[in-house]
Amino acid sequence: MQPKHPFVTKEQVEQIVRDYPTPFHIYEEAGIRQNARRLKEAFAWNPGFREYFAVKATPNPFLMQILKEEGAGVDCSSLTELMLSDTVGFSGEEIMFSSNVTPAEDFALASSLGAIVNFDDLTHLKFFESIAPFQETMSCRYNPGGDFTMHNRIMDSPKDAKYGMTRPQMREAFLYMKERGVKHFGIHAFLASNTTENGYYPKLAAILFELAVWLKQETGVHISFINLSGGVGIPYRPEQEENDIFAIGEGVRKEYERILIPAGMGDVAIYTELGRYMLAPYGGVVAKVLHQKHIWKEYIGLDACAANLMRPAMYGAYHHITVLGKEDAPCDHVYDVTGGLCENNDKFAIDRPLPEIEIGDYVFIHDTGAHGHSMGYNYNGKLRSAELLLREDGSVTQIRRAETPEDYFATLDLSRWKK
Repeated sequence: MQPKHPFVTKEQVEQIVRDYPTPFHIYEEAGIRQNARRLKEAFAWNPGFREYFAVKATPNPFLMQILKEEGAGVDCSSLTELMLSDTVGFSGEEIMFSSNVTPAEDFALASSLGAIVNFDDLTHLKFFESIAPFQETMSCRYNPGGDFTMHNRIMDSPKDAKYGMTRPQMREAFLYMKERGVKHFGIHAFLASNTTENGYYPKLAAILFELAVWLKQETGVHISFINLSGGVGIPYRPEQEENDIFAIGEGVRKEYERILIPAGMGDVAIYTELGRYMLAPYGGVVAKVLHQKHIWKEYIGLDACAANLMRPAMYGAYHHITVLGKEDAPCDHVYDVTGGLCENNDKFAIDRPLPEIEIGDYVFIHDTGAHGHSMGYNYNGKLRSAELLLREDGSVTQIRRAETPEDYFATLDLSRWKK
């Protein structure tokens, strides 16, 4: 088992809380940059390669700016994600807009920004056409149906997913857009989530490459890019193996040369839309122990709750926990680590072996850099925490302040009750 190490120490946290009280999310700039460079190097064999960071994972402009500086674009799925990306300075084909059940105003903004629109459904074509003209480059999302398997193991079930078009619908969509002046076409698919199988991307790539060859033969269009979307995961548990991004890139290259090169399609660019892989390991929640409870089980109560990190409550997801300052102490106590919501699933860990924990200890909850703060909510009137950035020089910057009661009440008109 490989140990997980926090990127902050107890001493650093004790300094940080003088200015920013717990709980808070904190991100590591150095790790983010190094990881972005590894991904780029792994796909350097493809001249057109670009990562489109999935904004939904961590919609913070400071983090988006770091990735922009490392050459990434953005993958947006809503009006506000488009607005945020525009504010940071992304424009044109630096933006991929992949959404479903899309409102007209979202399509309108995507078009005005010059984003590449990735259609989720055949019926969206006429809907979009009533809002904005087709651009030279457009894309469609593919759903092959059935189960997606690797090594005879079901990874996910596209047949149950609401996303994407069938193969005949892809053909119809490409012909429809070709007749209306679209010159360059993209193909997109997402068939499995958070996989640590190095073979996932290469297998997905083979499916999409074969589809691309067929679509070119059937429609005569130019396939400009193939977007492998997300799905490359991280090892949340210490015993899990980490993805080898270089092996993944090499696996995709082999399929590219096996399928696309013989078909005369060696100019196809490869795109990715990674959120979790890009940021999750480089973010953590720092929380303080407020209470202990000794009943049928041993409970540790934190000042953070599921409003700060929903994944354990929503999915039963595992997040590793380090008690800062006790990294080398034996894990000879068993606790449920909880928040203060009036919900029994508000637990960061259940029956977790940890060192003996005392009131006032600080804990670091690992791998929250993606789908952490972004999934926060206000049940029980809980307020979402601040986000901090640990800079490469060791300084700390607040990149989102904590919510206040004034923020919580801002959308209500309380004037009739005020005296």
